Amino acid sequence: MTRILRLAHSLWVWGVTFLLITSWLPAMALVRLFDRDPLVRRTSRFFRLLGRMIVHAQFPDLTVSGLENILPGQTYLVVSNHQSSIDVPLISFLPVDSKFLGKDVLFRLPLIGWMMRMSKDVPVSRKDTRSAARALMHCAKLLRAGCSVVVFPEGTRSLDGDLLPFSDPPFQVAIREGVPVLPVILDGTGAYLPRHAFLFGHRCPIHLRILPPVSVEGRNPKAAAELSEEVRSRMASNLASIRA
Repeated sequence: MTRILRLAHSLWVWGVTFLLITSWLPAMALVRLFDRDPLVRRTSRFFRLLGRMIVHAQFPDLTVSGLENILPGQTYLVVSNHQSSIDVPLISFLPVDSKFLGKDVLFRLPLIGWMMRMSKDVPVSRKDTRSAARALMHCAKLLRAGCSVVVFPEGTRSLDGDLLPFSDPPFQVAIREGVPVLPVILDGTGAYLPRHAFLFGHRCPIHLRILPPVSVEGRNPKAAAELSEEVRSRMASNLASIRA
């Protein structure tokens, strides 16, 4: 794909995405107005539906597998790798009521930031340890209330698509709250829209693979690093199998 074609394709994708978001915002505000649930689950579901619509406009070669690993009604700490800014709408395909733990800068953005606030996703500042602690405490309350939480334990997007080291505190929260960890693998997004890029790359297969959940039963919160490494190892092996 030449640069001109890439530019035309990118402008089309961003244009469609912008139109979807701007048309969705007032409807989502109306849903939020009548959503009396303290966890605003209906609003969150409506927001995730937008994510799926954005994905359908961008990824004709998306493959989703492992949905059978999700038990209906079960609360999870959902752990995903992170290659691109388009990973978040892909996670919307998971059939679970959930909140995202995301960078606070996203919540300050017009439109999409307003939607994240309406959905009651959880902001966190990587530069402020107190903010991180408060965010994890809030995540614990959500898990306790029966709402899953989605985290990217690498903390940032991978430049080469390989897994970065995982942060241990989210796994400690999962152990303390007694909820299983649901590993999710994304691949192809980093090649399609690299970090800090505006232009989309060549069309390539995009994979969303949901792995079997990892139980935390009988684990000690002090062994969060061990759980983190176990989950990361499973994800790394599955990532390699997708690429093979």
